[in-house]
Amino acid sequence: MKSSPHAHSTDEQHTVHATDPDSGREPVWDAGRGPGGAGDTGRAADRDPGPGESPAVSSAVSSAVSSAESGRTWPAVSVVMPVLNEERHLADAVRRILSQDYPGELELVLAIGPSRDRTEEIAQQLAAEDPRVVVVPNPTGRTPQGLNIAIKASQYSIIVRVDGHSLLPPDYVRVAVETMEETGADNVGGIMAAEGITPFEKAVARAMTSKIGVGNARFHTGGEPGDVETVYLGTFRRSALERVGGYDETFVRAQDWEMNHRIRQTGGRIYFTPRMRVTYRPRPNLRALAKQYYHTGRWRRVVGREHQGTLSLRYLAPPMAVLAMAAGAVAGALGFWPGWLVPGAYAAGIVVGAVVEGRGLPVSAWVRLPLVFATMHISWGVGFLTSPPGLGQASTAKS
Repeated sequence: MKSSPHAHSTDEQHTVHATDPDSGREPVWDAGRGPGGAGDTGRAADRDPGPGESPAVSSAVSSAVSSAESGRTWPAVSVVMPVLNEERHLADAVRRILSQDYPGELELVLAIGPSRDRTEEIAQQLAAEDPRVVVVPNPTGRTPQGLNIAIKASQYSIIVRVDGHSLLPPDYVRVAVETMEETGADNVGGIMAAEGITPFEKAVARAMTSKIGVGNARFHTGGEPGDVETVYLGTFRRSALERVGGYDETFVRAQDWEMNHRIRQTGGRIYFTPRMRVTYRPRPNLRALAKQYYHTGRWRRVVGREHQGTLSLRYLAPPMAVLAMAAGAVAGALGFWPGWLVPGAYAAGIVVGAVVEGRGLPVSAWVRLPLVFATMHISWGVGFLTSPPGLGQASTAKS
């Protein structure tokens, strides 16, 4: 069975209605401000001298950057990362960003939510070690708000979104900028390369990169480069974010898909390239996985309500399967034994799917794969079916 791709947001972090010129929403940042605003060129050669750095040294550094790649000048880049309870992965994620082989200027803005672990302490230590790291508070701890706060605090004209549990390869930013310049796209992204450590995480990673687990979205399963509806994370032109007013903070989940939809509605392009790969760490246990997919299903239905006509068959497959299995089970319990064939056929299907998709996995991971498939499909479907009509409205408390 093909399930819809889950919207790739970070845990329980959310965003505000940012500005859409036709919606009457308030802007979440000042497009006309100094560095990074509408007038910012984002060029490394235009940067101000750093602390204690003379203009001559600054010019020499900029010239060195500009002369790299046969005299090419690379645009300056701001990496933004909303972070909540990421003690386990934050240091590795940040070091991957700071060690990029990108020839231009680069900064990293961390929007830190009220974490229950040592996340803030680690973030402050990383900022003390490297002046390119800026830490700003995100009082709500929600992803959309954190993204808008980090973008507002950033300087440059190209914005790279990263999550606290995502690990970038060394050429990620370079490839993103090259792809953006070659295609003229407003947002470019690549493959969400899920990789697990424990047997359970390895099973989830395999499910998240298979069509049986998540459908045919290219950012999950790969494919040819080209225009798409959405991508994982994304590298944006600041001008595109300002045009649509940033992330809509009423979307607790699915905010990436919703943002990319508005960019496309205003004439922008979203472009996928398999050259960009981000290592993603899956949820560590069954409960966390079920919660992730349940809430993603709820919020994908909210996107469908707000943007009519965006729900394709692949998004409807999980809830339809849940309804069919529930009806079959009820019929079977009432004495119509053929009703049990429906949930039985689904169970057989995911076992066969696990045999096909689980090739190469350790036995300890393979035996968990059917349960992982079922958890992803059923949690997403139940979340979609039970999504309340008021979810996503500005006056509704988010969960």
